[in-house]
Amino acid sequence: MNSTLIKNAKIVNEGVIFEGDVLIEGEFIKEIGTDISHKSSISQVIDAEGNYLIPGAIDDQVHFREPGLTHKGDIASESRAAVAGGVTSFIEQPNTVPNAVTQELLEQKYEIASGASYANYSFMMGGTNDNLEEVLKTNPRNVAGIKLFLGSSTGNMLVDNEEVLEKIFSSTPMLIAVHCEDEATIKANLERYKAEYGDNIPMKFHHLIRSEEACYLSSSKAIALAKKTGARLHIFHVSTAKETDLFTNKIPLEDKKITAEVCVHHLWFTDADYETKGTLIKWNPAVKTQADKDGLWKALLDDRIDVIATDHAPHTWEEKQNPYTSAPSGGPLVQHSVVAMFEAHLQGKISVEKIVEKMAHNPAKIFKIEKRGFIREGYYADLAIVNTALPWTVNKDNILYKCGWSPLEGTNFKSRISHTFVNGQLVYANAKVKEARFGQRLLFER
Repeated sequence: MNSTLIKNAKIVNEGVIFEGDVLIEGEFIKEIGTDISHKSSISQVIDAEGNYLIPGAIDDQVHFREPGLTHKGDIASESRAAVAGGVTSFIEQPNTVPNAVTQELLEQKYEIASGASYANYSFMMGGTNDNLEEVLKTNPRNVAGIKLFLGSSTGNMLVDNEEVLEKIFSSTPMLIAVHCEDEATIKANLERYKAEYGDNIPMKFHHLIRSEEACYLSSSKAIALAKKTGARLHIFHVSTAKETDLFTNKIPLEDKKITAEVCVHHLWFTDADYETKGTLIKWNPAVKTQADKDGLWKALLDDRIDVIATDHAPHTWEEKQNPYTSAPSGGPLVQHSVVAMFEAHLQGKISVEKIVEKMAHNPAKIFKIEKRGFIREGYYADLAIVNTALPWTVNKDNILYKCGWSPLEGTNFKSRISHTFVNGQLVYANAKVKEARFGQRLLFER
């Protein structure tokens, strides 16, 4: 049986950092201790002295583009980038082509991932205005949840029929994750700017088109509906300070029926960055103001916001060069999310314990993921070692996304992922991904 002993690490788990060792046997963490002896049967020993050992990040919102949009990215390429960034599990969204809105189409994605993914994987079932019967067939044991777009999306995925929405909320016991932007508000804003600028609307107006009002109107409505129906609601990519007041920190996460996520780009960029980054930081919902960024950080740190994710959504460089109205929204982030948060830590914004809570523990709790997200004996050995004194710069030579670019290009990071383990296998070390795929389908304790 393959075994690895990690020695002298600063182990980060459940709000505590302690120096110690972790013994991995096969897929699992066998032992955690302060001085585990090196037996001859151990295959490899890694001295992690001075470095953090964290549970691998669980990114609860990515778009890996397969099937149908694989010129932008695919499960193999993007999961490969993920493990290089210390992300060991991902939950992918249904707005691929075709949309994953039937059980058959959903299972096809799992079939692809079973042979392609470097990281552990799950795929969300997509809801539409007319597929309630399919939604209700979803297996809570091996599917992460139901995804609803309450703002425009690829294909037929905008759920704007309020009667259907209420039926979905009241009919499924599964977690419902939502993209909240009010479509009517956005359309009205867009028409106003188009009347003045045509298709070449300056990017600096993006956050005024996909506005605070559009976000708040939609998220407050979704929360009201969840409270009315008792649905288990998770709101993706909260982008405004105003929305943070809709969430509570008065009860433990395990007791929350309504939870929230923030994405790295909304914690990193502001509307001032549109001037230099342009469409490269065009996301939906939009990157907004410094006041919004400050409000998101505050809510993250006081536990009104529960999860940090990426909404990783690659597009080709050529697609991003289009005028405002035809340049697609989204960008690649999954390779750089953990080090971006460690950079924020080194700037004094967030503790390492809190990073681990928001990027590993809480996604595991919210989705009830089986035996992942913690450094515990008997859990899967999904782990990353982070060296906070190994500076590097994001550039074309070290970007692993299929699209070949990053909105963080040119950024100097002080921290680097030195090792990543997926299911006990060392999949990333010495700045190289091992060309073997050990990702497994995530299972859920429901």
